[in-house]
Amino acid sequence: MKNTNENRKRITSVLEDYFNGIFVGDVDLLKSVFHPQAFLSGDIKGEPYFKTLDQYLEGVKNRKSPSELGAAFGMEILSIEIINTIAIAKTRVPIFEYNYYDLLSLSIIDGQWVITNKLLTHVNE
Repeated sequence: MKNTNENRKRITSVLEDYFNGIFVGDVDLLKSVFHPQAFLSGDIKGEPYFKTLDQYLEGVKNRKSPSELGAAFGMEILSIEIINTIAIAKTRVPIFEYNYYDLLSLSIIDGQWVITNKLLTHVNE
């Protein structure tokens, strides 16, 4: 088991790849940070949202990325809590006309931190 500072650095790297994958629409990069059986759920403007990782990646693949649309990069890590081999990251992901807050569950799988679940919601500013 790595120390907390090393784990925090490794998780931060995963989250940076997650942000960059979203921002440029890099499906392969996103696939590398998620566990293949990850599930995404929450709400978007009050409407329930439930997707498998494959459904989510298909959506990313078939849309213009924030980068392509000339958007400013504003994604940020708000907090990370680590307990043994699990962690929760709270992030803010402002993209398109949305102000998402994501709660990402991470676990060490085969020696690597990966996102195992994503809860998301849109918050009006």
